[in-house]
Amino acid sequence: MKFNNYIPKTPLTIECNVEKTLEVLGGKWAFLVLRELFDGTQRFGALQRKITNVSPRALTSTLRHLEEHGVLERHVFPTVPVTVEYSLTPKGEDLHQILKEMKLCSAKWT
Repeated sequence: MKFNNYIPKTPLTIECNVEKTLEVLGGKWAFLVLRELFDGTQRFGALQRKITNVSPRALTSTLRHLEEHGVLERHVFPTVPVTVEYSLTPKGEDLHQILKEMKLCSAKWT
């Protein structure tokens, strides 16, 4: 067998850990949701009141995105109406220091 025409498969992109973190935080509302959850568990309505100008659709999308990436947990309680609470996972808690440093940098340079 000849392998003269063999071209090794190489990834189209090189995985970058910083890029993966920014993918999680990249949404317009993600920083604000995390800011509120750093203070503790919150219900959907409370998040919506505290984050001004966020639509229910945008907030729902952001919460789902963060949940899919393992940053927060969604807890559903069988009440009428249904009660839903959101809290950070250990992965989400780890983002607290990153966001603090970004805030300090922004305060220093803007």
